[in-house]
Amino acid sequence: MALNHWWMIPVALGVLIVAVAIGILLGTRSRAQDSTDPAGLVSRAERLRALPAFRTAVNRRMTLLAGILVLGSIAVVLGGVIAARPMAAKTVQPINTSRDIMLCLDVSGSMSEVDVEVLAVFEDLLEGFEGERIGLTIFNSSPVQVFPLTDDYPFVRDQLERIRSSFDYVDETPEHWVGTLNGPGASLIGDGLAACTMRFDHLDDERSRSVILATDNELAGASILTIEEAAQYAKSRQVRVFALNPVQGKDAEVSAQLSDAAALTGGQSYALRDTTTVADIIAEIQQQEAKALKGQAQVIRVDSPNLWIALTLVAVLAFLVLLGALAPRRLRSARSDDRSGRGERVRL
Repeated sequence: MALNHWWMIPVALGVLIVAVAIGILLGTRSRAQDSTDPAGLVSRAERLRALPAFRTAVNRRMTLLAGILVLGSIAVVLGGVIAARPMAAKTVQPINTSRDIMLCLDVSGSMSEVDVEVLAVFEDLLEGFEGERIGLTIFNSSPVQVFPLTDDYPFVRDQLERIRSSFDYVDETPEHWVGTLNGPGASLIGDGLAACTMRFDHLDDERSRSVILATDNELAGASILTIEEAAQYAKSRQVRVFALNPVQGKDAEVSAQLSDAAALTGGQSYALRDTTTVADIIAEIQQQEAKALKGQAQVIRVDSPNLWIALTLVAVLAFLVLLGALAPRRLRSARSDDRSGRGERVRL
């Protein structure tokens, strides 16, 4: 057993010692006052003390007093234990009922003018989600995972803001260039989409998984996978793709190719600047059933006062019973004249 406020035990013992000391002091004063009180003298008191009934009554009284003292002390100590907050170890496994969403951002040169807008849309999407796990992967000629799936939304906002600030190009090597230029070509859409699809975890669990892909679909170089092949791969992993197209309507063929790839997975393509884009994507994702995901088992300490409270109640109840049994009983004082004319005060 662990105690959260262990120092309450010494405090309870100190209170107990002070209470006993006060009781002894009051008892000493009471006996001193009784010795000067001439009332209640009984003649031949030694014969009264010799009676079996008297001895039984005295023993009963002393036993009750001892029991009251012991039970009162136990109750005080138990109260100190409760005040110290006894803790018990408990193993819990958190369950998160949510969906998984991977933000997938094309950071090639052709997207540099609109990526800040895309990141603003990502932040708007974040406002509409509650409990969903969100990750971010950026790509150009090679993909880089900025952060994995997480439901720590303040962290997600900080990371999105950090990536957005890198487009100010105040650093010699902007952050969105680091790791994204390790290969021939640029804006390799198919490879980027496949890399984003591979970032999902718990693959053995049936979960709602979505990729929000922001790209202009302007391929520059030879990629390993075409966007159609990457979409087929996403579909085989039961991942839906929602495309954000900043040039939708300008190049019909390119836009149609991106839209067809998204539709192949059960998703849809949206124009970046449409006023309903964010709301439509949120609605589409939330239509998918959220699945429970078991987190890592954790050992936590919780308050465990029940046993000590029960023991305290038993001790207090027994204390009150004994206190009630110790009803004041006194022999009526009498004054008997004997040959000596002397008497002795007797009290039960």
